[in-house]
Amino acid sequence: MLKAGLVDQKAVVKANREKNRKDNLTRKSHKKKGAASNSRQQAPDKRVQRDRELNQKRQQAVKAKELAAQAKQLIDNNKQDRSQGEHPYSFIYKRKVKKILVTEAQKNQLIQGQLAIATYVAKDGRKFELVPAAVGEKIAQRDTSFMVEVQQQEEPDKNADDIYADYQVPDDLTW
Repeated sequence: MLKAGLVDQKAVVKANREKNRKDNLTRKSHKKKGAASNSRQQAPDKRVQRDRELNQKRQQAVKAKELAAQAKQLIDNNKQDRSQGEHPYSFIYKRKVKKILVTEAQKNQLIQGQLAIATYVAKDGRKFELVPAAVGEKIAQRDTSFMVEVQQQEEPDKNADDIYADYQVPDDLTW
């Protein structure tokens, strides 16, 4: 067409540029489609994985709440009446010495390991309750944060090396 004189040199250059642009755009769009298809395939996989992790965390939180509720219910159903308690019983809770008032029989049962001390948070603060040792073990299986103290029945070890073996510990010794 240039030789025939129908178009001039500028029109030929312009047409070539336009053709090159279209070719470049088609090549780039094919590359993007391939990359986009890969990213489209990976995006749902990432979302599915993240959703699974979130679902597991939610299920763990629900299970922890259920176990805590079971432990609190065990404490409420099996707590001993301490309303007549006159004798202080000291124990350690989170590196602090705490005292509760118990009856003489309850104090002896605590010492012998027949009763355990369990704790929970109520509306008016932290509560400490006495529960049977067997119930204390069930509570500890569900959530160890509810248990404060369980005396283990230990047989006194009679060592020949113990220089204080001949001395008796007084019954009325409190700390």
